[in-house]
Amino acid sequence: MATVRLVQLKALLLRRGGTASPPPPRALFIGPNRGIRAFSSTMSPPSKAVVYEEHGPPDTVCKLKELPPVPIKDDDVCVKMLAAPINPSDINRIQGVYPVRPPVPAIGGYEGVGEVHSVGSAVTGLGPGDWVIPSPPSSGTWQTYAVKEQSVWHKIDKRTPMEYAATITVNPLTALRMLEDFVDLKSGDAVVQNGATSIVGQCIIQLARVRGIRSINVIRDRAGSDEVKEKLKKLGADEVFTEGQLEVKNVKSLLADIAEPALGFNCVGGNAASLVLKFLKQGGTMVTYGGMSKKPITVSTSSFIFKDLSLRGFWLQKWLTSDKAEECRDMIDYLLSLTSSGELRYDMELVPFNQFTSALDKALGKLGSQPKQVIKF
Repeated sequence: MATVRLVQLKALLLRRGGTASPPPPRALFIGPNRGIRAFSSTMSPPSKAVVYEEHGPPDTVCKLKELPPVPIKDDDVCVKMLAAPINPSDINRIQGVYPVRPPVPAIGGYEGVGEVHSVGSAVTGLGPGDWVIPSPPSSGTWQTYAVKEQSVWHKIDKRTPMEYAATITVNPLTALRMLEDFVDLKSGDAVVQNGATSIVGQCIIQLARVRGIRSINVIRDRAGSDEVKEKLKKLGADEVFTEGQLEVKNVKSLLADIAEPALGFNCVGGNAASLVLKFLKQGGTMVTYGGMSKKPITVSTSSFIFKDLSLRGFWLQKWLTSDKAEECRDMIDYLLSLTSSGELRYDMELVPFNQFTSALDKALGKLGSQPKQVIKF
């Protein structure tokens, strides 16, 4: 069985990466237009990767493995990965509970940023030293070298802070699409959300502020909530309430001059979702994109009949599979411009690759609330 599994692993990972070794020799290629340019040798460097051969607890099934060099085909780009985050969806894929996941054995990770190491002979528009991200995201970013077709990679500005380039797609793009796709919001309108301290929550606050949209934010009752409120207000939050503060009959009396929100966001479920619904105006919409409490959403009959509320769901991966590649890249460039201008920021911790186990423990919640863990290769 072990031999069969090893054969499967080698077959599946045949073209998935390499490690920090000296660059391969270069050669010259004379293209159809008689221009001369460099292209890589036919093999990538070897690689180190976080591999899981079966689904299960990430801290049990994830192993750091050495992978051999792989062929670089004409349309391939070999990328030296610079950084990649550990997202909740990455953990769910490894656990085997995410709706779409690569077959095992597989390399972890779904987004990240890297530097072009070498290119195949038919590649144009990319060269060694360019910074790229997989866009739309692509599995297998937890490795030191990744070899994928040119069409996977999107060139970005090298002046972008590495940690933002590595994390710009899954969470910020989710926030942007949810603000854009469900209600036609205008300057002066308002939104309400729970899970405001999450990366998506922080992005919603800031992206709304850029558009002149006000935000009402709900956080958990916990020690240090006053500091959390202050931090979110510095990001642009108009109001921040703990769940306990909202156990009143008329939450809208707390809004002062803020308009009743037509759009709400839920990533928690249970009582936290009910609190979002309490704020919504007549005909309002709540969009659910997560369920951290693992509790169902309960909606009163009157909310449907008399307030005509709508409940919707959003899943970024489904949106990305709808021929959105070019549109996605334009939005990524926009979001990256906001990080460069300082209008979009969120908490992260860069962790060396050799401390992956510690970063994984933090991402799994073993050490309490922690910033987003971003592996630096």
